[in-house]
Amino acid sequence: MKTHYQFKPLNIGRWLTWGLFAVLLVVAPMVFGSGLSLTVLSQMGIAIIACLSYNMLLGQGGMLSFGHAVYTGLGSFLAIHALNSVGNGALPLPVSVVPLVGGLAGVGFAVLFGYVTTRKSGTTFAMITLGLGELVFALSLMIPEFFGGEGGVSGNRVTGKAVMGVNFGPQIQVYYLIACYTFVAVGLMFAFTRTPLGRMLNAVRDNPERVEFVGYDTQKVRYMAFIIAGFFAGISGGLAALNFEIVTAEVVGAARSGGYLLFTFLGGATFFFGPIIGGILMVLATVLLSEFTNAWLLYLGLVFLFMVMYAPGGIASLIMMNLRVAAFGKLRQLWVSYLAMTVTVLVLLAGAGAMIEMVYHMQLNTTLGSQLKFLGVTLDVKNLNSWFGSAFVMLTGLGLFEVTRRQFLVEWGDIQEYIEKEIKRRENL
Repeated sequence: MKTHYQFKPLNIGRWLTWGLFAVLLVVAPMVFGSGLSLTVLSQMGIAIIACLSYNMLLGQGGMLSFGHAVYTGLGSFLAIHALNSVGNGALPLPVSVVPLVGGLAGVGFAVLFGYVTTRKSGTTFAMITLGLGELVFALSLMIPEFFGGEGGVSGNRVTGKAVMGVNFGPQIQVYYLIACYTFVAVGLMFAFTRTPLGRMLNAVRDNPERVEFVGYDTQKVRYMAFIIAGFFAGISGGLAALNFEIVTAEVVGAARSGGYLLFTFLGGATFFFGPIIGGILMVLATVLLSEFTNAWLLYLGLVFLFMVMYAPGGIASLIMMNLRVAAFGKLRQLWVSYLAMTVTVLVLLAGAGAMIEMVYHMQLNTTLGSQLKFLGVTLDVKNLNSWFGSAFVMLTGLGLFEVTRRQFLVEWGDIQEYIEKEIKRRENL
């Protein structure tokens, strides 16, 4: 009997992608070296892990959870307590391993809560996760001995002996620790999508009846995926505890869970790299956008509304669709339509933003007078011309956007028809 060995060729594209990802993590603080930049980059790494772990439930398993912050938050609390125990000498662990304590905490609570939540699917699953999230948040205010009450639990990451001069005091050292965890966690979660369990989880999402028919227990598949997602969520929480050195009840609240859902959807839950985009947007919105305007949540809601209406697949789906068009050499035909839609959207946002800022100025900044600056233009909340002008700009932008969008859809349809014909022609060849 002869033995035949088959060697698969190297996937150059995949190696190049992961290599560029590693280089980007290493080089980013060299390009953006300010204190604010390092803080933002650190939070991006934490958010990427959290959103990817959430997408393991939503995108890969079809499990809409309203309580994912339970596992990131409880992981943060266990990690901060472990950090304090390390400082007291009660727990002989290096500080770099503390995030794994958060991961184990996430696993423990996922085993406990997941056994209940994964017994159901669909809307029932979502409602159970919402109830558990509210329960944990209520307990966080009722048990101050563990959760620290309204003030939370603080810690000090600069503890123990420094290893090769690394004591995690400077933010740059914390960033590189987060970057290492981010790279490994992203790699492991991508590997999970290629495992039989990951494939079976996709099957449970798409057709649970057929999965049951061939002999698999869909509840066990969801349960195992839930536990794995809890582990990575706990790691994200542990890294956040090290980064901020304080954990409050807000980390297990419904707002945090809603943030994971919203930005994972905006990034694109149907593609693996979508939550990575969502995690980056999450930090940019909460850290940077909130510094420019008090109405940042309203702007975020409007963006979410437009994405649901016009691009329900998220940003990742837009990228992949345009890459497909580019592969057939048709992307250059769309640049005029893209430019027109971009301009009209900016006009629409300028008008809507002016009205929003005037409303917020009337409600929150009346002591500063009736005038405010917006995009270099002076607006007066007591002058009807400002209101009519803003409304005119907004409605004009909306109308022009709708016209350009319909023209774009015609061009897009023609290109998709050409691509389908070209694919069939190549298959026949």
